Amino acid sequence: MKSYLVKLLALLLSTSVFAQEEDSKSSPITFSGYLETYYVYDFNEPENNIRPPFVYSFNRHNEVSLNLGFLKASYNTEKVRANLALMTGTYAHANMANEPDVFKNIFEANAGAKISSAKNLWIDAGIFASHIGFESAIGKDSWNLTRSIFADNTPYFETGAKISYTTENEKWFLAGLFLNGWQRIERVDGNSLPSFGTQLTYKPNSSMTFNYSTFIGTDKPDSARLMRFYNNVYWIYQFHEKIGFTLGVDYGLEEPSVENTSVNKLYVLEAIFRFTLSAKASMDVRGEYYSDEHGILISTGTPNGFKTTGISTNVDFKIHDNVLWRTEIRSFISKDEIFVKNGEPVNDNMFITTSLSVDF
Repeated sequence: MKSYLVKLLALLLSTSVFAQEEDSKSSPITFSGYLETYYVYDFNEPENNIRPPFVYSFNRHNEVSLNLGFLKASYNTEKVRANLALMTGTYAHANMANEPDVFKNIFEANAGAKISSAKNLWIDAGIFASHIGFESAIGKDSWNLTRSIFADNTPYFETGAKISYTTENEKWFLAGLFLNGWQRIERVDGNSLPSFGTQLTYKPNSSMTFNYSTFIGTDKPDSARLMRFYNNVYWIYQFHEKIGFTLGVDYGLEEPSVENTSVNKLYVLEAIFRFTLSAKASMDVRGEYYSDEHGILISTGTPNGFKTTGISTNVDFKIHDNVLWRTEIRSFISKDEIFVKNGEPVNDNMFITTSLSVDF
């Protein structure tokens, strides 16, 4: 496994050298990278230094760590595109835990082809970023330092094939997806049913984005097949040059058992305000509420399930154009005592995070 990764990294680095030697305007090959280090202090002071199990990014307490680092090679022409990115970090360790070793360090690996000479119609296949949600695994692309409860518990990535269409005026984007499952590279053993997804995005102008994404499928073997239908809606609006707003609403349904045709439900609300303080500094305020009483995505084993409110604020400062320093204070308050402090169950969790990221 180690030699395999070394060879792939060497290939990416050699691609970078070749791309730099070529005229940037004529070469279809580009090379990029990203690295984000962080430190979290969790006031509940978990004994094993691992933060609550529903946190899949920035999840190590009281240590300087790497959340995500990757090298990426891309190939883009008018009719063909491809991406390959290798990663490491605590994000990779947490989110790829159920994947075979050969896939644990793959951040992205996909290829696509334009299938219409007159329309912007593409087919892509492989491992690519999720079509659900407005937050990315790449910190600099998200308004907040840490990911929301929603983002950490919906797919960051997905594997399969998708057909997508963008209108000539670039205001509408439509996609249909054939997937291996809910954040899966390899399908769950014993599952013979593929999953499906849709995405509809409308951008009436440069200041506003509306999105509606869906997922339908199952993440369990056929013997315990529980169908899931997930809806994700968000609205992003930059209503002032210094103030932006994001509102997200999610609604999920899943069968409680193979024999039972009723459904369990979850819902999520999230709102973020972004304030641009200067050319180099910004501040974000986030509020969120996550209700999953029956443990569809987050199981607690408590009477009321996972019913948690989160609030946070972060301040960002651009040290250079490609270097971002961020600091955030965040708190969770749950209806049940789902957290642990000094060996005792409690219903709250407060923590401070700081990060430094570089992209190139």
